[in-house]
Amino acid sequence: MKILADLKRELFKRPGARKAYEQMQPEFQIIRKLALARAEKGFSQRNLAQKIGITQSALARFETGGTNPTLSFIQKITSGLGLKLLVK
Repeated sequence: MKILADLKRELFKRPGARKAYEQMQPEFQIIRKLALARAEKGFSQRNLAQKIGITQSALARFETGGTNPTLSFIQKITSGLGLKLLVK
């Protein structure tokens, strides 16, 4: 079984892979923070999805990085968690 560090090391040998990974970091940080906030507030994916009017599978795809979310989608999640989206 490979650990993440080994996988990254292998992938980063490919041309452009490291740059693409670094460019995705802001998106990954947003996803990670919203998923953590959901868990900390005690919402299941299903509960939050119902509250904001999306499917649980759509929220799961977002939290696993399987979609390219729109700003309005991110705002919908943020609002459902009782948070404000602040861009610096």
